[in-house]
Amino acid sequence: MTGSAHTQAFAPPPAITDGRPLLLGLSREELTETITGLGEPAFRAKQLWHWIYDRGETDFAQMTSLSKGFREKLTERFEVGRPGVKLHQKSSDGTQKWLLRFPDGQEVESVHIPESDRGTLCVSSQVGCTLTCRFCHTGTQRLVRNLSATEIVGQVILAKDSFDEWPASREGRQITNLVMMGMGEPLYNFDNVAKALKIIMDGEGLGISKRKITLSTAGVVPMMKRCGEELGVNLAVSLHAVNDEIRDHIVPINKKYPIAELLQACRDYPGIHNARRITFEYVMLKDVNDSDADARQLIRILKDIPAKVNLIPFNPWPGVQFECSTSERINRFADILAAGNLSAPVRQPRGQDIFAACGQLKSESQRLKKTERDAALAAAAVPAET
Repeated sequence: MTGSAHTQAFAPPPAITDGRPLLLGLSREELTETITGLGEPAFRAKQLWHWIYDRGETDFAQMTSLSKGFREKLTERFEVGRPGVKLHQKSSDGTQKWLLRFPDGQEVESVHIPESDRGTLCVSSQVGCTLTCRFCHTGTQRLVRNLSATEIVGQVILAKDSFDEWPASREGRQITNLVMMGMGEPLYNFDNVAKALKIIMDGEGLGISKRKITLSTAGVVPMMKRCGEELGVNLAVSLHAVNDEIRDHIVPINKKYPIAELLQACRDYPGIHNARRITFEYVMLKDVNDSDADARQLIRILKDIPAKVNLIPFNPWPGVQFECSTSERINRFADILAAGNLSAPVRQPRGQDIFAACGQLKSESQRLKKTERDAALAAAAVPAET
């Protein structure tokens, strides 16, 4: 399937609820065009942007800096928009997970991980995933569709609602960092991800700095440079192996973009230097990729890349064929990397009791036939009977 055909086949549905278009997820330019199309001056769009993204307001009637007539127009024709929450879980360690449900019935998960010095929100980019990485639970769910910018931004907005974190500029925020590490491969949905991240980074709205945002890819080599040039966010690469034979097996995209090509794209990633390194994610799989020889080879292949390695103890899920490396083996692996001057913290598993840890996210959404998708969209656009 060509890139354009893939985009069309897995495109998100229109952002509509009860027949009214949603404003959440429109770019500044789109919002301005929408508002001026109502016969209102362009500055009204800036005011509305502030209410939606800094104040978190969903009721047009409460947007008191807008004229009464304008508020009435908005109420009649639009909705701000929020994803629905099917399930909200909280782990014993404070991690929270939301199962979000969209108007067409599709579902994704997002996770908030609190730490002493930060709060990280893990955001999904697709319903399901096309990569089928062998150790990842999400990879067992076939790709259903891409998420829209509305649905990506909505995950951040919903989490801020949960923490009552408005206005967005307030001090002591619980959401300080964002990682595109949830369900899906972000670079296979780049246009929607980029649009969403530009909204999220906007200093007059949600205001999360690009220095606090990390995008994780399994290695979609042709899109990596564009990501750096257009977004400038931090890059994380799901490496997980030091040779093509093993990586072909556990990360099948390696057959298309082998390690040598991937690492060259990392060297060429715009803006990397010793103070802003690429993070290489490395899940520790017993007797697969965790030997002393693997650790030494990892040092060799990353020697000329500003890099750090996150060692991730494997998080099991029902039916998986892999086991986690022992703690002694993980620590030995980390010590070898440290001796080779490669920073290699061991990631502490979080949210395992609610299946919110790395590689455990999955929803029950399945890809429907075209007739079924059309019927679901039609039903979502029809106002509910009273």
